[in-house]
Amino acid sequence: MLKNKKVLFSLVLLIFVLAAAFAAGCTSSTSPAGDQNQTRTITDMAGRTVEVPVEINSVLCTSPPSTELIYLIAPDQLAGWNSKLSDVNKQYIPEKYQTLPVIGGWFGTQTGNYETFIEMDPDVVMEGFNIEGNVSDTIVERQEKMGDIPVVGLEDTTNAAGYSDAIRFVGDLFGEEERADNLITFYEDILNKVEARVSVLNDSEKPTVYYAEGPEGLQTDPEGSQHSQLISLCGGINIADCQITPGYGRTTVSMEQIIEWDPEIILAGDPGFYKSVYTDPNWQEIQAVKNGKVYLIPTTAFCWFDRPPGVNRIIGIAWTAKVLHPELFEDFDMREMAQYFHENFIHQALTEEQMDELGL
Repeated sequence: MLKNKKVLFSLVLLIFVLAAAFAAGCTSSTSPAGDQNQTRTITDMAGRTVEVPVEINSVLCTSPPSTELIYLIAPDQLAGWNSKLSDVNKQYIPEKYQTLPVIGGWFGTQTGNYETFIEMDPDVVMEGFNIEGNVSDTIVERQEKMGDIPVVGLEDTTNAAGYSDAIRFVGDLFGEEERADNLITFYEDILNKVEARVSVLNDSEKPTVYYAEGPEGLQTDPEGSQHSQLISLCGGINIADCQITPGYGRTTVSMEQIIEWDPEIILAGDPGFYKSVYTDPNWQEIQAVKNGKVYLIPTTAFCWFDRPPGVNRIIGIAWTAKVLHPELFEDFDMREMAQYFHENFIHQALTEEQMDELGL
């Protein structure tokens, strides 16, 4: 009888251990129990096997889309920004996060400094990537230059139609599964409604849109650029017929080209340009100006439309869809949606005055 009880106890213990390992998402502790430097082995989104601390307390990212995803899901673990926050950004970010150091990175025209990252000694470095380019070589190079600091690949942080997997991965990695699930639910509810409603439109029902960048509005990103992705995603036609500028984007165009394109809607990325466009004589013959359909893209903690083209655009999907097709999205209460997004993921509520200033 005693022997049978021991066998039964051993089986129960084995089942418990296996269940715990499965629940941990196929990770495993590799350091002795009691060691404060315990690690676990994970498979990152590039398919690499990486050993990371069991408890991650600090993380740096090599580019803004990854940084902003970490900020939304695990802000207390974020150890630095890739670029300086503007005074506008700071109005929407809690003070304790405003003072994080600026560490640079590898994005747009910027080239990061490995010594800066290594001196800060983060628990992990996140390397964002998409399916373009040679991902493997880039991550291998980062890992070689970062030395013993584990580099974790994070895919599709710049695809506005495919953020869910990256959000879920970050939630699992940092033990913030509930917040990640809430963000995915919010994001997919918006995305699914927008995609379903604009999918039945033919081209004649889609407005032509010009994305005006820079203080004079003479820079843009055409169809196919990640920077202007929300136009087509939300049922518009990007009217810019010009070359894509890889990476940072912002192809320079002429006033004559814009007059020829004659967009029905202009989305303005620069507040100075927006203030001047209705009085600047160069723009008065364009139908978007004549019809009062120039819209300033909201910027709070981050821009809602672009710069960077990351998860900061989740609330921008709803805003852009409502601007392009107000009749299709009457049920989108932008004040309510923006407040939910800011309270739960930007970590600071909007005031009534701020929502008024944003035109919500």
